[in-house]
Amino acid sequence: MIGLRAPRMSCRELVTLVTEYLEGSLAARDRRRFERHIRGCDGCTAYLEQMRDTIRLAGSLRESDVSPQARRELLAAFRDWKQS
Repeated sequence: MIGLRAPRMSCRELVTLVTEYLEGSLAARDRRRFERHIRGCDGCTAYLEQMRDTIRLAGSLRESDVSPQARRELLAAFRDWKQS
């Protein structure tokens, strides 16, 4: 199958793979499909940049920056997530 081009990636598929892309763990074929998609999709390019910003900002967040209410809500959300 040399020379066959991988199928185009949909926006929905890109969203499911964005974490793996940012972590550098996507297979080479999927990384090429991902990068080809973002070159032609302004919406997904914006989404990728938002994810990068979120990761960067979350990395600088200290526990004291989070309100007690937000902390309780986050803990409850993750507690429920683990039980699913």
